[in-house]
Amino acid sequence: MTQFFAKRAYVSLSNTNDVYQWKNDVAFTVEQGKITAIEVDVEKNDSMKVLEGPVLPTASNLHSHAFQRLMAGMAEVALNPEDSFWSWRDVMYKTVSTLLPEEVEVIASKLYIELLKGGFTQVGEFHYVHNVPEGGAYPESTCLGEAILRAGDRTKMGVTLLPALYQYAGFGELPPNDGQVRFVQSTDAYIDQYRAYQHLIKDSDRHRLGICFHSLRATNFNAMKQVLGTLDGGQPIHIHIAEQTKEVEDCLDYSGRRPVEWLLSEFDVNAQWCLIHATHLNETEVEGIANSGASVGICTTTEANLGDGFFPATEYEAAGGVWGVGSDSHVSTSLQEELRWLEYGQRLQHQKRNRLYGESQPYIGDHLFAMSKRGGDQACGVQTGLSIGARADFMVWSTAEPFVSASQSKDLLNRWLFGLSSNVIKDVYVAGECVIDNYQHELDGRINDAFNEIVARRFR
Repeated sequence: MTQFFAKRAYVSLSNTNDVYQWKNDVAFTVEQGKITAIEVDVEKNDSMKVLEGPVLPTASNLHSHAFQRLMAGMAEVALNPEDSFWSWRDVMYKTVSTLLPEEVEVIASKLYIELLKGGFTQVGEFHYVHNVPEGGAYPESTCLGEAILRAGDRTKMGVTLLPALYQYAGFGELPPNDGQVRFVQSTDAYIDQYRAYQHLIKDSDRHRLGICFHSLRATNFNAMKQVLGTLDGGQPIHIHIAEQTKEVEDCLDYSGRRPVEWLLSEFDVNAQWCLIHATHLNETEVEGIANSGASVGICTTTEANLGDGFFPATEYEAAGGVWGVGSDSHVSTSLQEELRWLEYGQRLQHQKRNRLYGESQPYIGDHLFAMSKRGGDQACGVQTGLSIGARADFMVWSTAEPFVSASQSKDLLNRWLFGLSSNVIKDVYVAGECVIDNYQHELDGRINDAFNEIVARRFR
């Protein structure tokens, strides 16, 4: 048992873990990695571990393709005036075509350390690279997923592994192209692989497992229903959907329905589901997702990088929708950046200020933080943070920054989100264990050296 003390802490004293408030002179107790008690307005004593700076819960990053961190910045050369997601995808295919399991582990380890430093302590790893480079399963079908889990174990990042079913190149069961041979599986092979992952993860305190479909264009409803009928046990269910206008148009051409409209009509979409991107929605789809209780995974910096468009967050929140954020292709690894540009995107689109707020929470930073916390945890199947019963995941901000040390508590999240460009996250704890200590991870040097070798070898 460890008792921590903070002069200022952003804690939830409710049973719902989604109403956070600033409190002074806070003591909280961690036993076996979970918060068992929170007291406010207490006097510190010598038995407490004192946290030097404001203390806040961390967030869950609900959407990650870890290997894509390797190619960040490598698709930014203007060779085609019609560059889009689809031309970026060709660069991604080339990057992934020959990656080895040991390289995947190093890349994921490097990424997860960066994400820990950026305020995330759980990551939804949307994992669709299953096969050997020439296609076909590894002798151990879980080989690449195990590399991801080892990266989580090494870095102390919690991983919600989401092995993705990927079968086709487009609507109408188009045959996969050469760039997709590492992704494709039969439905039966997917189910067998998933069961193997269940065995690997069943005793983990930090890791979780969820069902995942790459997209409506990459599988079909029969396969999805077979998977859900066989494996659904209340775990998270993730799917890419309506990210690109071309996807919406192709879906309309094939089915006569828009992607989200079609999904909602065929499946019992509920709070287990996380709809990744859902960028291009009509009013009926916005209301349909919100009413279902599903979360939307907004990946602001990646969506901007790919030119996807603006998610209708203002309208979705007005309908009562749940959302979280993910860093997806990892052109950014910062919770701050994902939230900042989500709000700025809405301002640019609507040409108005202060777009995302709650009826009882006019502070934009607090509202965005709370929404991303709730939606991210829901999508990753975890409860983390500073509330009783939650896994004790939290961060400590540096008081060397005047906007942190001198600001009133009520202004801290707005100062952080809209006033700071430098990282003030000094320490990060996962399950009560310090994993980032004074901005450093114990594996920084070793992982950086290994990552440097991969970058130099692959991008000479």
